[in-house]
Amino acid sequence: MTESFRRDGEYPQGQQQSPYSETPQQNPPHSTPVDSAWPPPPAYEPIPHPEPEPRAGKKRLRGPVGLLAAVAVAAAVVGGGTAYAFQELTGSSTTASSSTSTNVVPSSKKGTVSGVAEAVSPSIVEINATLSNGSSTGSGVIITSDGEILTNNHVISGASSVKVQTSDGKSYTAEVVGTDAKKDLALIKLKNASGLKAATLGDSANVGVGDEVVAIGSPEGLTGTVTSGIVSALDRDVTVSTDEGQQEQQQQQQGGSGQWPFEFGGQEFNGDTGSSTTTYKAIQTDASLNPGNSGGALIDMNGNIIGINSAMYSASSDSSSSSSSAGSVGLGFAIPINTVKADLDSLRAGGSDS
Repeated sequence: MTESFRRDGEYPQGQQQSPYSETPQQNPPHSTPVDSAWPPPPAYEPIPHPEPEPRAGKKRLRGPVGLLAAVAVAAAVVGGGTAYAFQELTGSSTTASSSTSTNVVPSSKKGTVSGVAEAVSPSIVEINATLSNGSSTGSGVIITSDGEILTNNHVISGASSVKVQTSDGKSYTAEVVGTDAKKDLALIKLKNASGLKAATLGDSANVGVGDEVVAIGSPEGLTGTVTSGIVSALDRDVTVSTDEGQQEQQQQQQGGSGQWPFEFGGQEFNGDTGSSTTTYKAIQTDASLNPGNSGGALIDMNGNIIGINSAMYSASSDSSSSSSSAGSVGLGFAIPINTVKADLDSLRAGGSDS
């Protein structure tokens, strides 16, 4: 390509030589002079390239918020396994949906008699009632930290004074708050007590035949005795006396042991129930119960109270039996805890007997 050279004064001011042409060019009329510091405009309009729009629902999070969201998604995918692992690692417990309201037993001792005994024994007491002509020994269950205690009515009926001993050996004087002879229940309250360990009341509606259970009480005055077995039957119609005089007579005849006569299947056990009786639905258990267990706790394997032990068959009450056959033969009965809870407000108000 040839080049041309401009002589001095060859082009007028405002005109310039295109580097790509051989002849000088003049600006068209009414055009704006081009600044030589900028390149000439392109010969055609550039094709626009729009940026892609972000896809819906794909906004990416950055920083701590994004990390937390990712963790939450992972936890949702893993689901129950994550919750179970967290519970095992932290030792926390949740409300169960079976026959329990909470898990009282430490996770390291779940399902063991020793675990239940360790967790619940501090909530079980021995009760000694002084009668007009003797005494009665039974058991009770602490339900508040300031000393409200559930027991059987026949343990404290007719008592002029009531003494209670806790699992740590401390002794208290108690007063009777309310009684319900028809359900064989009573509520007593310790004087000047605080900081006691209250038991957890479970749900007896979901107890099943064959469930493992633990009984804690003071048979024959042996405080804190633990036995175990299973629920052998449900909804047994157990009949007991509601006559106070009959209660005192039987307690005296049994040496103040707290043993209680009852009827089942048309037969009387442990003595004469008298003419005034009441019948309730009971949980039957083969956990060993003996005189003095009355008013104590029947407990599930999570440490929840599912019944108040109230009656047991003792072969020693049969005149044809020898004393060597005395004791539990695997026929014990407990008042379902749901029956107790339904009666609790009434007992606190003095009970139906008032």
